[in-house]
Amino acid sequence: MTADPLIPLLRAAAEAVLSRPTMAGHTGGAERFAADHRAALLDMLAQSDDLRRLCRERLRIPRSRQAERDFAGLLLHADPEVRAAAVRFAQTADGRQADATADRGIRRLRDRNKQLQERLRTATGRLDNALADMEANRQTAREAGERAERLDAELSATRRRLRDPASTASALLALLQEEPREPEGDSRSRDPHLRREPPPAPLPSPLETAARLAEISPESFARALRALIEPPVPSATVVVSQERDLRVVPLGGGTGIGGSCLLVEAGGTRVLIDAGLVPGDPSRPPADIGQALDGPLHAVVVTHAHNDHCGYVPALTDRLPDLRIIATPETTQLMPAMWLDSVKIMDQRRRLADTWSVDTEPLYPREAVAEASRRCEELAFGVPRRIGDLTVELFPAGHILGAAGVVVRAGESRVVITGDISGFRQESVDGYAVPESAHYADLLVMESTCCAENHREREGMVGELVRAVEGIYAQGGRVLIPAFALGRAQELALVMRSHLPHVPVLVDGMAADISRSFEAVTADGPHPLSVFGGNVGRARPGDMDRFTRGVVISTSGMLSGGPAVRWAAKILPDPKSALFLSGYQDEESPGRRLLISAQSASPHLIVDDMGEERKIPIRARVDMMRLSAHADRRGLLEIADEVSAHEVMLVHGEARRQAEFREVLRLRRHTTTGTGSWRVS
Repeated sequence: MTADPLIPLLRAAAEAVLSRPTMAGHTGGAERFAADHRAALLDMLAQSDDLRRLCRERLRIPRSRQAERDFAGLLLHADPEVRAAAVRFAQTADGRQADATADRGIRRLRDRNKQLQERLRTATGRLDNALADMEANRQTAREAGERAERLDAELSATRRRLRDPASTASALLALLQEEPREPEGDSRSRDPHLRREPPPAPLPSPLETAARLAEISPESFARALRALIEPPVPSATVVVSQERDLRVVPLGGGTGIGGSCLLVEAGGTRVLIDAGLVPGDPSRPPADIGQALDGPLHAVVVTHAHNDHCGYVPALTDRLPDLRIIATPETTQLMPAMWLDSVKIMDQRRRLADTWSVDTEPLYPREAVAEASRRCEELAFGVPRRIGDLTVELFPAGHILGAAGVVVRAGESRVVITGDISGFRQESVDGYAVPESAHYADLLVMESTCCAENHREREGMVGELVRAVEGIYAQGGRVLIPAFALGRAQELALVMRSHLPHVPVLVDGMAADISRSFEAVTADGPHPLSVFGGNVGRARPGDMDRFTRGVVISTSGMLSGGPAVRWAAKILPDPKSALFLSGYQDEESPGRRLLISAQSASPHLIVDDMGEERKIPIRARVDMMRLSAHADRRGLLEIADEVSAHEVMLVHGEARRQAEFREVLRLRRHTTTGTGSWRVS
């Protein structure tokens, strides 16, 4: 027989009780009190948090006395069921138990504790799963709400535009001036060498068909529509020839990427070509936009729907009630979704700023998006449109769906602005087509994003990406490709669908919504696009855990937020998987940090996802698989040679690279001018 293993704990409990003022007159000591009040002290230990706390502070049991430590741990346990079981066992003993009896009791209590812990783990797991499902449902509801909001805004804008004669005439004129589609047939019927009969007469254009039905000439029909679109110039206004000279001033994106904005002036007319935001920062307008707002502003011509070229347009329409917005039909339909995404990001940043008492205001309210959408005028390629003393004409620029270059004319003076441009055919869009009206212009304003690079042939870059994805898929892994929502994501999905039809592909985030827009915008055109179908589908809630093998294309392209960050948290720790960056990464972006971190001794990536900092270990393969949608050095030289302008100005690039490329242009006998204010000589 051994000593009662409860004695140290009971003594500590007795000392705690006797230390209270109400027990000041008690004599006999703690050991006597513990012996006389054993049952009462056990009950008090089971019920009193304060007594257990005091006992923990006083109790000191050597490690060698394991039985006493075990009993004390059970009677001071946080779980009331464990304490109650320990008390019941202790109260059945007489204080002088055999070691075997004590051991059996302790084993039973340990088993009970283990059962309770297992139940707790099961309940915790169920709770975690329920919370995860709840968060997935919340995310789904948020995304559905955002999609509904975008669709509602687009529908409302369409209704307002249909009620506006100028907008309706603009859309109708753009539709009528499209090139007629060739009749369908097999390859033999289209081969002129095999034809035995004269080829059929060319189809009449939509404009000719509409004019014939209206019983007027096509020129008169088009003139009537233009009269509805173009505000009349007051007859009292007389502008002398010298005042019509063109003036060009870059207001943003001159020696940097993004925030693109170019002011073109002639006579009393002032027009912006693009008005974009700085990538990754929806609160930064074009750097010198104030110069445009110092005087009247009549229109903004948007080259394409990327936010670094169009994101500031709603802020302008919010301030200028008569501002016209001119773009291709595809661009006018894609811009509202991009603007609403900017509003969402600005609202999120404002809420975070409010939390830290930082003063920040969105650049424009949500209502400005609807108004800007209503004011959009569709302009088909190759069709001049007058804006006061200026005439603008759009031409295909490649790059992304709907992207355009611009020819601006004032009298005999002409400026050509390429916008973002590419000459190679992509899955989603053909290359640029410079019109006759651009040849021998006074000034060529040319983007220079990739002026220091000579890209490999596009087929080679696509082949490298396809082989890399195939290798990861073969070893049972996932590939995450963060991509810009507009253009790059659709191009990647189409590449996967064309070259890897056996590999499952998910498109997530805003990229999925824009992909649906791509399909809708091109459905009735000569080259309808089907992004979804076959092996390509839209990501659903729970896919981050269920989708264990294949390709994920998700926003944002620089890992600055969105579902791509959450996918990265799942995929980067997996050595069988890979993350391939596919486009430009700003110096301060998480994507650029990822490329650098992947080469370090203990690689990890720290990202901010809606105010929550994540530290993600990097065990997956990380690489740059760039499928650029910009012309490289060779391509830019070909554009300069084809236009053969009197002077060339470089914009939308890094200053150091631009300086080197100017020297290359000069060696090719092109006259260059610095990125700054220019006037026709």
